[in-house]
Amino acid sequence: MRADSSTAIHFLLASRRCEVNNLRHLLKNGELVGKVSQLIHTLQCERGASNLYLCSTGPAFADELARRVEEADIAQTPVLDSLARLEQTTAALPQSSRLFSGVASVVYALAMLPALRRQIRDRALPQPAMTAFYNDIIRHLLALVSEVTDTAAEPAVARALIAMLSFMRGKEFAGQERAAGAAAFTAGHFDDGVRQQLVGLIHSQEQCFERFVDFADEESAQRWLNQKADSGFERLRRIACTRTEAGSAPQEEGLSWYTLASRRLDGMKQIEDGLARTLMARCQGSIDAAERACDDQQADIETLMSRRGEPAPDYAVFVAGSEGGGLAEGWLSGDGLRPQLGRSLLGLIQQQDRRLQSLDQELSALRVTLGERKQIERAKGLLMQHRGLSEEEAYTALRRLAMSQNKKLIDIAAAMLTIADVLANHP
Repeated sequence: MRADSSTAIHFLLASRRCEVNNLRHLLKNGELVGKVSQLIHTLQCERGASNLYLCSTGPAFADELARRVEEADIAQTPVLDSLARLEQTTAALPQSSRLFSGVASVVYALAMLPALRRQIRDRALPQPAMTAFYNDIIRHLLALVSEVTDTAAEPAVARALIAMLSFMRGKEFAGQERAAGAAAFTAGHFDDGVRQQLVGLIHSQEQCFERFVDFADEESAQRWLNQKADSGFERLRRIACTRTEAGSAPQEEGLSWYTLASRRLDGMKQIEDGLARTLMARCQGSIDAAERACDDQQADIETLMSRRGEPAPDYAVFVAGSEGGGLAEGWLSGDGLRPQLGRSLLGLIQQQDRRLQSLDQELSALRVTLGERKQIERAKGLLMQHRGLSEEEAYTALRRLAMSQNKKLIDIAAAMLTIADVLANHP
């Protein structure tokens, strides 16, 4: 390879082509996120129906459960098909190891579903264990979406992914609330533990939805604010969080709760579908813009090259150093190009350099948010693993510790992970 202007042009265009290829890869990942969103929704519905079935007697809710199982099986197929193709398109990326580890967890959890369902149909599984299993499957699916989000190399797409991931997490807490409330209402049993669980789930939802509003497009954020104004579900929520005695018709109350909570989740799914469409539109828009920029850059270079005259004596073009880590100040040797061509080509290189620096700065700010969320999730996982807590109990423990020490949740999570790493390296 020669260090000449034609080689510089080759790599300048290669930089643009890499952007287009990365965005096309991101489009495929966006399609995967949409499929995972649908699977999570069907599993949330199956979890709710399983709660009703286990907490009731006789054949009640059996048909509803069978229908939800069928929907989840249908939604599972496109996700598994996409995951099977993922290795071909993603293996070369540096974060692929974490991504494929997440895929392995998802596939393993889904493989356990048939055995779980048999136990549910036979009423051979306690309701808390059943709920915990579904929660775990969905947690792994959301972790997979988080890893996909980390691959976004375009700020507009990254914002759309963070908004969607935040909303999906909030919706999952809403699904857990539906499951817990359905079990309590149907069984006619509310104690302090159930009430605290519901209050904690409500708080977790609010945090996720606040983050969603921060990153979402204006239309999606407004749709969510409009849906929150529905007061029908809030009435039963207040009853669930304050009840001390069983109701007179527990199965009817359980069905009412399940119906209203399901209507709320269905409304969330519509917003989530809109977020998926926004994500895909931003991916495609970014691809189109990058392709136009690539074509424009190719045309600019062709125009510059067409101005070449007879071979000129060697010369040097002074390069003004750019701030912020760009091209260093120095001299570039000429190779027979006219000085105007050298300066123009240099301008294109510097323009690309500045634009990529700007993108990196914006992405770094977005990844701080995503990184903090991942640290909190990892800290929750440690508590779940070593103290046998549920996801909500682990989050509540972190939140209480943060409040008692007057620190941010991320500071507590980071300290916990640091201690865990030290203990792991010094047994």
